[in-house]
Formats: sequence, C-alpha cells, structure tokens
Amino acid sequence: MVVGLAVWELQLFGCSSLKEKRMVVQSLKQRLHNQFLVSVAETAYQDVHQRCELAACVVSADRRHAAAVLASADRLVAEEGRARIVDSYTTFY
Repeated sequence: MVVGLAVWELQLFGCSSLKEKRMVVQSLKQRLHNQFLVSVAETAYQDVHQRCELAACVVSADRRHAAAVLASADRLVAEEGRARIVDSYTTFY
C-alpha cells in the first residue's frame, strides 16, 4: 500500500475577503475530489485572504498509479486561473 501526498501553497488573485477566498478554495477542492477521487484539505493560511495551502492524498496499491493521479491533480491546480502555485511538493509513504 502506498499513500501519496501533494501539497500546494497558492497565491489567490482578487480575494479581498474570506468569503471570496472560500469560493475559490471550495471550487478547487471539489474539482480535485470529483475528478481524481483524492481527499483534499486546506491545511494552512485559513485566515489570510490571498494565500492558501491545499493538501491532496491518494491511497493506492501501486506507487506509479498514485504518482499519476497526483501529477494529474497538479496539472489541474496549475491551470486554475484564480491562483498561482508559489510552492509545491509531493511525497509517498
């Protein structure tokens, strides 16, 4: 069994309130979950309007499958027009 974890630190554009941030973050979390069946959580910067850290986790029997799922999730996050990836990493357990 392999657990894959991808973490993205994001800069959010145009968010001047936590309500606007929540709309962007919830949309991104929902799309990640729906398309890739990963568990997603906001793990830092909850009180900062234009910053977010998201973590996505996948459990698989095969490391290659977990890596492919997280690579696809990374592409989806990179294509998000309302956010820019400041830092990211992927690790496996």
